[in-house]
Amino acid sequence: MALLKSTCSRMGTALIHLNARTYSMQTKSESNIKKSVYISQSTDIYSNLALKEWLYKNFDFHNNHLLLLWQNSPSVVIGQHQNPWLETNFSDLHNLLETGVTLARRSSSGSASYNDKGSLSLSFFAPSERLNERHNSELVARSIFREFGSQVNVGSKYELYLRQNKQMSNNSARVGRENSYHNMSLMVKTDKVSRNVVLQENNVNQKECFQVPVNVKNRGVPTSTAKMMNLCEENPEVTVSSLIRAIGWEFLRTKALTLKDGGMELAHQQKGFHLINPTENWFPGLKEIRDAYKSWDWCYGKTPKFNITRSFTVPGVLLHNNNGASGSLNVTMSVENGMISDITIYVPYEFNSFGFTGEANVIHSLKGMRFSVQAFRDLEESLDSLLDEKDRFVTECVRQVMTCA
Repeated sequence: MALLKSTCSRMGTALIHLNARTYSMQTKSESNIKKSVYISQSTDIYSNLALKEWLYKNFDFHNNHLLLLWQNSPSVVIGQHQNPWLETNFSDLHNLLETGVTLARRSSSGSASYNDKGSLSLSFFAPSERLNERHNSELVARSIFREFGSQVNVGSKYELYLRQNKQMSNNSARVGRENSYHNMSLMVKTDKVSRNVVLQENNVNQKECFQVPVNVKNRGVPTSTAKMMNLCEENPEVTVSSLIRAIGWEFLRTKALTLKDGGMELAHQQKGFHLINPTENWFPGLKEIRDAYKSWDWCYGKTPKFNITRSFTVPGVLLHNNNGASGSLNVTMSVENGMISDITIYVPYEFNSFGFTGEANVIHSLKGMRFSVQAFRDLEESLDSLLDEKDRFVTECVRQVMTCA
């Protein structure tokens, strides 16, 4: 027994010394890490996404943790594996795209978000082994309380909530072999009307039309249906520019590996604030990355394979039956890499037996085309003179599938 006590005592002493050395090494390592705050001077979503990608691929964050802050002109940003036709009210979004709202796909997961100049986007960069999303969210919540006195709670998925459990942020993350980043999008004074128009979260009927095959590996994260709230609704004095200052200073005054507050003394030991212009001159190779982010192949072509099925009522007059009863016509369209790979149309027997020809015209003309409104408009013009009453009905059904109406 005495020997056991002696052995345990020596083990305990050794463990204390080991913990002390580990703490000393962590403290020394933490003191070597400097912090920088970059503020993008661009509001172009593609330039800002390209800047984030450039930093992720080219920076060494082991001794320099970085916070990137930026604003976007009106845009919808979807997750890497999301479906833009499913996550947005695409028919409304298509009209908005023509007025300046842009659609972008980021290189990280997470749900779709609407951004405008009333929103603030953040990216916390660190080595992959130091990614700590809760740390970052707690830091942002603390900065808001310190500067504006508003209580912000951190959710289980590191999202931020205001009173009555109303969400004010979206999150996503990317982890590579060496580097990582944690994204946050904060609603400060976001146009909630435009947000509700372009995001799909409340359109249950449309979502029921989409099916993702079970063998598709990347299925995307559904867009959050939580009630959203602007920070300015809690505190009217908050602006995006004042929030940039508050979060930036909180980042600089907080220890790199813990949430310990080092005060302004620590903040002034860091590398401070830097205004960044995301252009080719500043970051060689950025233009190529931006062009890739803006391309149709990335924004739409990276969509995982999906099917969309809709059922339509065929008027009895088109069936030529004796009792005038209606029937059902089903259209299933398969889309892969944003291109229409197959179309299947199930028609009532009476409809097909009276010389229906539109099925072949529509199917053969659309296969291999982009799943887009413009593709159908081009097709309509070429088929217009070939269609009889039945063909026109089927063509209209296919159009509604194409526009997700």
